[in-house]
Amino acid sequence: MTTIVLKELTRRFGQVAAVDHLNLEIDSGELIAFLGPSGCGKTTTLRMIAGLLMPTSGDVLFDGKSVLGVPTEKRGAVMVFQKHLLFPNMSVGDNIGFGLRMRGMHKHEIAARVREMLELVRLPGFENRRAHELSGGQQQRVALARGLIIRPAVLLLDEPLANLDANLRLEMRELIRNIQQELRITSIFVTHDQEEAVMLADRVALMFDGVIQQYDIPRNFYERPKTAEVARFFRNENFIRGRKRGKTVETAAGNITITADCGLPDGPVLLTVRPEEISVREDAAENTLDARVVSTVYMGTYTQFLLEVDGRVWRANGPAEATASTGDNVILYLPPKRTWLLPVE
Repeated sequence: MTTIVLKELTRRFGQVAAVDHLNLEIDSGELIAFLGPSGCGKTTTLRMIAGLLMPTSGDVLFDGKSVLGVPTEKRGAVMVFQKHLLFPNMSVGDNIGFGLRMRGMHKHEIAARVREMLELVRLPGFENRRAHELSGGQQQRVALARGLIIRPAVLLLDEPLANLDANLRLEMRELIRNIQQELRITSIFVTHDQEEAVMLADRVALMFDGVIQQYDIPRNFYERPKTAEVARFFRNENFIRGRKRGKTVETAAGNITITADCGLPDGPVLLTVRPEEISVREDAAENTLDARVVSTVYMGTYTQFLLEVDGRVWRANGPAEATASTGDNVILYLPPKRTWLLPVE
């Protein structure tokens, strides 16, 4: 297993910094997700780790040693791409065993390793099939097996599930996570999908404009975002300005008590709470904000509310049998343990 450290890693294209002084440590055996919108620098970072792209400045270290001068094929890292790039003229077995043949391994040992890999990716007995005979999910499994057969120290995955339908993506996420846990191989997964990152990763590096905004365990992006921008990326648009005084936040829509340690001093703050944590009520209660219902949508197991709170749009999820309707004044209960404070933008 291999540790990876990125030190002040920078890549410029002309005057544009695609990756801007990035610092990151990845523990041995971890699966990390680089998450962010298109063009944020996540794939550029992955390519520098793989050795497919040289940084403008900074360093990449494997187990404490710089690999900048080490060719891609000698870094001990393999990369699985969005497009599987299988050889159409070869069988599945020959595709998977290609890397071992290039290393001069005996054909009997290659055949044994191919069978082992096919078992690992849940395609036993597929050795003699051709790429065109496989589904998209099966082709991506073969590409994964081809990378893993050489027993790399690091596995790099560049949005490998982007071209699959929803059901296949879910199936492949589970497979990748199970394989990574079984092999304990240090892995980096690039994605723009929040759900994918949260499901797969031990930690997530959220990137905007070549800079890591937050590097954390998945649940903290929901419960403890560092900025409003991070919260928005994880589908939380519920914000109201207030003034923190001890454990109380005074807002124009009501006073809220919080118990979470947000690390902010008394003064102006931005209060936030996720839609699923809010209780929509029609009677007064403590720790509430005044709101007006803009619209409701019945979602089967719950009702989704669009609300106006102090002139800003909020969302909340209420019970399926909710009776409040458009134009009604309601009360929003905010749980003290689930309410969070951010610095004012």
